[in-house]
Formats: sequence, C-alpha cells, structure tokens
Amino acid sequence: MATLRTSRTPLLVLATAVAALAASATWPVQAAAPLPVVTPRAETTALHDDAAGGDADADDPAIWRNPADPDRSLVVATAKQGGLRVYDLDAREVQSVPAPAGPGADDAPGRFNNVDLVHSARLGDLAVTTDRGNDRLRVYRIDRDHPGGPLTDATDPKAAPVFSASQDEINEQRTAYGLATWTDPATGRSYALVSQRERTRLALLELKSRPDGTIGYTKVRTLDLPANFRLPNGTSWSPCGEPGELPQVEGMVVDPANGTLYAGQEDIGIWRLRADLTGTPRLVDKVREFGVPGSYDEATEECTPGTDPGFGGTHLTADVEGLTLVEEKGGDGLLLASSQGDDTFAAYDREVSDADEYEGGFRIGPASATLDGSEECDGAAALNQPLGRRYPHGLLVVQDGHDAPGDPDRPSTNFKFVDLRKVTAAVDD
Repeated sequence: MATLRTSRTPLLVLATAVAALAASATWPVQAAAPLPVVTPRAETTALHDDAAGGDADADDPAIWRNPADPDRSLVVATAKQGGLRVYDLDAREVQSVPAPAGPGADDAPGRFNNVDLVHSARLGDLAVTTDRGNDRLRVYRIDRDHPGGPLTDATDPKAAPVFSASQDEINEQRTAYGLATWTDPATGRSYALVSQRERTRLALLELKSRPDGTIGYTKVRTLDLPANFRLPNGTSWSPCGEPGELPQVEGMVVDPANGTLYAGQEDIGIWRLRADLTGTPRLVDKVREFGVPGSYDEATEECTPGTDPGFGGTHLTADVEGLTLVEEKGGDGLLLASSQGDDTFAAYDREVSDADEYEGGFRIGPASATLDGSEECDGAAALNQPLGRRYPHGLLVVQDGHDAPGDPDRPSTNFKFVDLRKVTAAVDD
C-alpha cells in the first residue's frame, strides 16, 4: 500500500492503461475542471523503508486532542515495521514506539498498519493499532505528561490472533490490516472494526479491560464484502490481481453520530454499512476501474486491461485509501477519501439522508521547494476542533507516499499537516 507495495502493482498498471485508452479516444471528451489545490503547513521528518531507516514506512495517522491544553495535542501515526511515531503539532517527533518481534526467528515481525483512537469513560484515551505482522491489535494508553512518552503499552499479553488459527497462518500474512474504532453511546462499550489483508472480511471486536489493567478484545461477528460483481450488461466481474488475492479493505471510519461505518474496498469503492456489521452494505461510490476486465501475467506480475465497459465511477481512482470524517454540528460535515491512483481527495456529504452526495475534490500540493504535497496517499485523519494557536480551525493529517526532495535511491514517506479550514474552503468553492 505504500510506494513499494508489490500487491498494488497489477492495479497500477491497469489504471495507467485505462487512462491511456481514455486519452487516445477519438470521441469528444469534455475535460474536467482542475481540482483546487491546498498546501500543507508542516511535515514530519522522512521515514525510510530500508535497513538503514529501520524499515520504517509512514502509513496511517490519528489526531489526539489534549482538552486541557489543545496546543499540546498529538498526532499518532503508524510506520509499519518501524512501529508507531508520535508527533506534536509542529510535526516534531516526541516518541517512537517499536513494533514487537515475531515469536520466533523465522516468524513475521511486528508491522503496524493502521491506527485509531478511543475516548471512553470505561477505558480512557487509547491508541489502537493493527499489528499486521502478528495478526493482533496493540493498545497504548495516552497520557501527554507520562514520563518517557505519552504512549504506554496496555496490550493484553494473552490477546489472540484476529483472523489466524496458527503461527503458520500468521506467517502467510492474511492478517489484521485496516482499522476503525467506535464507542456505542447507548452502551458505552468500545469496539474495533478490523479488515483482513487480501480478503474481503471485516471483524467486529469488543475492547475490554482486563483485571491487570491491560486491554484485550473479543470477537463479536464478522462480515464478508463481495469479491465478485454482476455488471449491468449481465457479465460477472472481479478486479484483476495476483492469484488467490481478493479485493481487500483498508481505509475505514465510523460516524459516531449514527454508528455508520464507511469502508474503502481498494479496487472497488466505498461501502456504507452499520458499524455493528448487521444489515446490508451499500456501495456509495465506485472507482473508475470498476468493471474493467483484466488478465494477470505471472511472468511480469502485471495485469493487462480489456475494454472499459463504462460502469465505473468518476471521482475515485484505485486504490481507495484513507477515509476520515470532518464532523460538524447537526450531522453536517464531510467524508474525505484518498483517491490514491490520481493523487487526489474526494469529499462526500456526511449526512446519510443526502445519500453521501459527492461535494467536490482537492489536491494537496507543494507549499515551497522544500515542503511538498501528498502523492499516493495511504492514510488520512481530520479533526474539526480547535487545536490551539497553530490550528484553531482544525487539522487534516495525510500520508505522503513520495516525500520530496529526497534521496531518489531511498523510499521516503512522511506525513503532511494541513489547516483544515483550507480544505473545507476548497470543497465549498
């Protein structure tokens, strides 16, 4: 999912080829108006996914607001095999939390994929992350003034794998991947919704405090999203990919006002469903590549696209990645989605009664020669609350899959901090 994720290569080739076919078409094509560009205010230090950089790869952020002193709020972000990074509002690192090793020398190491926060009267303030390497959730308590760093490990040491039945299955890495947390206001219980890598499965886990003060979880139920779709022309379609892989979900967010889960199935589009995983999911929007047939070449590990039947959407280019909410009073606000394939973001009306109508899009472009924008964005997090003098109108944090300028021989990723008012103004325009 980051710049070098090999499982994304077939779809990249497919998307590029489809774009080339559209560009060479002879029929009249009305050019879309260019999307507005917003610029970041700050960026974190680059992470490098190589041995010298500790195999750290920026992926997904979450924003923790310090109610006692909003200027001292934090951004908690995943760095995959590099663990977690914690930043202040100046984008300076204040803590680095390593991912745990695998249980054996030949087992997969810890790899933190996605992160979300819990604010609960029962459990306190927590940062929860999917440990894709070990197929578990890791839980950290948040205390801004704790000696040694604001995060302290509160993971139940007896926590079971989320999807795997054995260490051999864990090593196959069809493990815990995407993540969204949710606290049910009716019961006060807190949950984590977790997706499975290379599968369409979602799991609902209830987070529970153990007698020793650690946080564990129990599985409530699972739900499988579709992997195969019936098209309007009567044919059946599945997105092209490596043999054995199903179209996975990563980006997810729950609207706390109504318990609605939005889930980004990377090669398909955005689903809306109940956060308790009951009822029938509804596809809110589709990627442009939806319905395009493709054949996989094992020699090149690439997909060759067929003719586009025209059943795709117009706002998202695969992969669909980070999903986040801009909450406003009365249920107003926006659902933001990273359209990774064309380096843009799509905004939808948050109100379900408005059928999640598309409101507009934007790009995050460079602010200067040394502060670039965001490309191939994985994760995103927005918080529409005052965050002190730096971000009095809220903050959007996005992953940048190609930090520049940088060493062209080293993979470089980081996080961009954007004034949320710039984003809402761009969408409103």
